[in-house]
Amino acid sequence: MFKSNVGGIDRILRIVVGLALILGFFLTPDGAYRWLYLIGIVPLATGLMGSCPLYSIFGFNTCPMKK
Repeated sequence: MFKSNVGGIDRILRIVVGLALILGFFLTPDGAYRWLYLIGIVPLATGLMGSCPLYSIFGFNTCPMKK
């Protein structure tokens, strides 16, 4: 479906940051800008899919080359 352009360490960091932000959403029940933590869905999704649309637009690729 999507071309894989996110490498191993990049994927792990995206998943960890995404989960941390979503966890922050649930741990601050009465925060004024609590909804901003939901931005963690983006790095979590791109980390799980292994593909980043912005990387495709700018031509970045952290995925190792297949020989």
